[in-house]
Amino acid sequence: MAASSSRRAFLQAMGMGTAAWGLAGSGLAQEQAKQPIQGFEQAPTDPAASQGWEPISDRRIRVGIVGFGVCQFGAAFSFQDHPNVEVAAVSDLFPERCAALAKACRCEKTYPSLEELVKDETLEAVFVATDAPSHARHCMEVLKHGKHVACAVPATFGSLEDADALFETVKASGRKYMMFETSYFHEDCHAMRVLYQAGAFGKLVYSEGEYYHYAKDPIDSYKGWRIGNPPQWYPTHSNAYYMGVTAGSFTEVSCLGMPSLTPWLQADNNRYQNPFGTEIAMFRTSEGGMSRMAVSWDTPGFSGEMGRIRGQKGTYYGQYEGLETNLPSVKRPPLPPGVEAGGHGGSHGQLMNEFVLSILADRKPLVDIAQALNMTVAGIIAHNSALKDGETMKIPQYTLG
Repeated sequence: MAASSSRRAFLQAMGMGTAAWGLAGSGLAQEQAKQPIQGFEQAPTDPAASQGWEPISDRRIRVGIVGFGVCQFGAAFSFQDHPNVEVAAVSDLFPERCAALAKACRCEKTYPSLEELVKDETLEAVFVATDAPSHARHCMEVLKHGKHVACAVPATFGSLEDADALFETVKASGRKYMMFETSYFHEDCHAMRVLYQAGAFGKLVYSEGEYYHYAKDPIDSYKGWRIGNPPQWYPTHSNAYYMGVTAGSFTEVSCLGMPSLTPWLQADNNRYQNPFGTEIAMFRTSEGGMSRMAVSWDTPGFSGEMGRIRGQKGTYYGQYEGLETNLPSVKRPPLPPGVEAGGHGGSHGQLMNEFVLSILADRKPLVDIAQALNMTVAGIIAHNSALKDGETMKIPQYTLG
């Protein structure tokens, strides 16, 4: 990218979006629901998106979907449009939302809760789009009933105990687990991963990811879980700009936070006693490099998920520049006919299709339990570091044999 390019042009070129926030049925939420939710803007339809797609099976997976808040996450990933999927049951705790989810997914069968839905022995997999504090518990419930599970981010919410329990449950289950981290299939992050795997960067010397989601007013959610939550408890959109490129991990962190001027983000006004509206973490990577990852609720202006990397043999700042010339195509995989790219930079359809393919081909999904927890737990430790004024802390590691 030319040096004269503006930051806005840079972000637009990379197709940045921001992560969606689940909203409750308040007047504020209803007013916000009239506007497009940040990150859920539909990516332009590529008429050639299905070019080269070939089915690997004629089998149809019976999928259950749970969760349909104001962001309508349950229907946002196009499960209902995949030729190898039948959305066979849906659930939401609110009856009107449950009915709307059933309609959006063209599904007749509904359940009043996830706990009831997972008892349906005809279901093979479940997509969990519930509130973040329930993600680990809900995924474990799905797995304990013998079903594959996909989950919205993050894998666990502030709890190292839940992280360990989820990891052991996935390993014991023999089923697929995939976290739907949208940055993995942003056009730029996907390109970085393909080029990294081809050796175009060597080891990464430095990487950085940023997730900015400013909100002037509090954005409600189920039981208000989003109000004042520590920024680094929601770290995967930024952390993916290292882990989603290399499949590596962060081994230690020093993180600093800055208090917010916004009243509803201050420690006395949130359940977490979290004093920070912004947290910036400096990580050591498993390759021995450095990575700076930022999460902020408190900085007006450019918003979204973005990242850059510098390697021993090349860099990626909107495009590749480096020593290698024989580079592979970085085009994202073809989508099945009828599956839309969707929001978050056109990542939704890609994530869903990757999960479905991992089941059909009986292989590891791209964002497996180890990567999901390494991304998420690094943020939990980063927040702990910020509370101790940047003390360097070791990060637990999750690896699959």
